[in-house]
Amino acid sequence: MNVVVLGSGGREHAICQSIIKSKKINKLFCIPGNGGTASIATNIDIDLKSFKKIKDFILKNHINLVVVGPEKPLVEGITDYLEKFRINVFGPNKFASQLEGSKIFTKKICKKYKIPTANFVIKKNKKESLKYLKQTKYPIIIKADNLASGKGVYICKNQKQASRAVSEIFNGKFGLAKQILFEEFLDGEEMSYFIISDGSTFKYFGNAQDHKRALEGDRGKNTGGMGAYSPSRIFTKNLEKKIIQKIIEPTLKALKDSNQQFKGFLYAGLMIKNKEPYLIEYNVRMGDPECQTILPILKNDFLDVLIACVKNNLSKKKIIWKRKKSICVVLCSKGYPDKFKKRVKIKNLNLIKQKNSNEIIFHASTVNKKGEVYSDGGRVLSFVSISKSLYKSRDRILKLLKKLNWKNGFYRKDIGYKALN
Repeated sequence: MNVVVLGSGGREHAICQSIIKSKKINKLFCIPGNGGTASIATNIDIDLKSFKKIKDFILKNHINLVVVGPEKPLVEGITDYLEKFRINVFGPNKFASQLEGSKIFTKKICKKYKIPTANFVIKKNKKESLKYLKQTKYPIIIKADNLASGKGVYICKNQKQASRAVSEIFNGKFGLAKQILFEEFLDGEEMSYFIISDGSTFKYFGNAQDHKRALEGDRGKNTGGMGAYSPSRIFTKNLEKKIIQKIIEPTLKALKDSNQQFKGFLYAGLMIKNKEPYLIEYNVRMGDPECQTILPILKNDFLDVLIACVKNNLSKKKIIWKRKKSICVVLCSKGYPDKFKKRVKIKNLNLIKQKNSNEIIFHASTVNKKGEVYSDGGRVLSFVSISKSLYKSRDRILKLLKKLNWKNGFYRKDIGYKALN
């Protein structure tokens, strides 16, 4: 098979790494790819906004399957567009992608289908929002309605912080804002839960606990993700039963009632409070860095699973997992998630020797230039280790990062601390 993966992050490198292991793969392309995907796939420099150019490349190169990694092209309707040309796409259509593209769309489904979530209020302009802040209780969660790369969520302890968040959102920090979401603060523990669906059948596809704050102890600004481990320490079969019955199934029913279906990865960001799950948000793709922790512990031929989804044969597949734990630590450019330098050389990367297949370095924002690797964004590399001990795996990663000694980078040393404590 000839396969195209769309995207350029650590998630897409992990997806390519899993696909290339398949006996069914013939040619693997990544659009646009990064410094890591270049070593296992052919990177094609096409802007992900250029649907027509992507389509032309797919048809010219006889591509059998397109795997969409990031959320933006999904929300903008790339699946619908490519399917018009009878191209097989793994990823939900534009309607279903509203589950991530609009937090308010999801909240309205929660209200109608009685899906447990935080109480919420929607406001349509800055004046209404600032008036609401004078009468609300704190802390409060404020969210931009549209896509914000994981950075559009504010946890506000007082009116001053909340007013700043409202101003930033309505002043266009995350694009044009027509609505804003205010949520009750839920005090619990977060968990990411994943399913894979072919539109008729869905199956469990791992769980993880992500660390979004920039600083150790879950302090500092929100980021796209500083690291994750899998499985989460709070995951149980009893909790999973509640997640499926109270959250996943009602959501898929809501889509079905609108004559729609969900095909691809559905990622439920959850808050677990008193052993009960509450939906924080949905993502319509694998998480990053959760993907880097989950795919390495999958036993199946990953490409085979993707093909089953596209051909509506998922019910015939049994998804099997290694009995190991996985942890990922993300190396970021200093200054992230605010201002940071690009095109900084990553010396010593060639000195980092992964002992075996249980140690992996996934590239995110990197480029290759004359045989050298340079940073190209905020989250640069994902260091992953798999074993039966989270402590040993994290210790091994921290030793590798210390050996790399990249002066322009920083990382959290406490990923997985709740499980390890």
